[in-house]
Amino acid sequence: MDIQQKTMDEYPTRKDSTPALLYRRHPVVWGSGEGGPYTADEIASYASTGYVQTEALLSADEVEAYSSELRRLSEDPDLRRDERVVVERSSDEVRSVFEVHKVSEVFADLVRDPRVVDRARQVLGGDVYVHQSRVNYKPGFGGGDFWWHSDFETWHAEDGMPAPRAASISIALTDNHAHNGALMVMPGSHKTFVSCVGETPEDHHRSSLKSQEVGVPDKHSLAVLADMYGIDVLTGPAGGATLFDSNVMHGSGGNITPFPRSNIFIVFCSVDNACVEPFAAPKPRPEFLGARDFTPVK
Repeated sequence: MDIQQKTMDEYPTRKDSTPALLYRRHPVVWGSGEGGPYTADEIASYASTGYVQTEALLSADEVEAYSSELRRLSEDPDLRRDERVVVERSSDEVRSVFEVHKVSEVFADLVRDPRVVDRARQVLGGDVYVHQSRVNYKPGFGGGDFWWHSDFETWHAEDGMPAPRAASISIALTDNHAHNGALMVMPGSHKTFVSCVGETPEDHHRSSLKSQEVGVPDKHSLAVLADMYGIDVLTGPAGGATLFDSNVMHGSGGNITPFPRSNIFIVFCSVDNACVEPFAAPKPRPEFLGARDFTPVK
């Protein structure tokens, strides 16, 4: 599919020498919030906090089946040589597998599962495509941290996503505890866009997948948001799921416990919010990080 031309930049970032906190210019919930898996109360909570949790999306048997597929992928020697696989900074253990719905038919079926995609359709107000999919591993005794960030800042700057009309669903394949690197969010922070400093280098993705330095919110802005909104730690059992807004500030600590943490992340974007040329990068990132195929999930 042809890449569209750049539109007006309503969320400028990486263009100034000082950071800024900008008001969000677009809705959080784009549909009526009716006719989907979420209740009206859950939709209202999502609009307010930027996330909503489901305790039991998958059955125990399904969790085991998807976990088995994760083990197969992590042990595949051919896949380990693929650029879609990222290993830990401090070890050779797999950290992430990107474009997992194209690597594995098992996960392709999960993307199309109405229990998954209908949640995104309900919040985003219609048809969606997969902007990115990945598996994040946090092995015991050494799973690395993910610094605070807004996904939309990167997707806007480097992929050309015009508006924050996108959401990620994180599906837990292990119990997510407060002590093994569970996702942390600043509830309500999705209403503020943090403009970052620093020009995007050529092929920035090669280094940012292991340790991001450009597109990282400044500590003062993070402190302001944390003071305003606080921090929620999103714990939950294996099989549970969290849908969160593309602009919510989130991160996770390292895992020094014996208990691994594995989650599947699928990023859905509205087909009416298809990416254009990057707003603050020399060229788009590779397709396994930011899709240029905007075909709706069916």
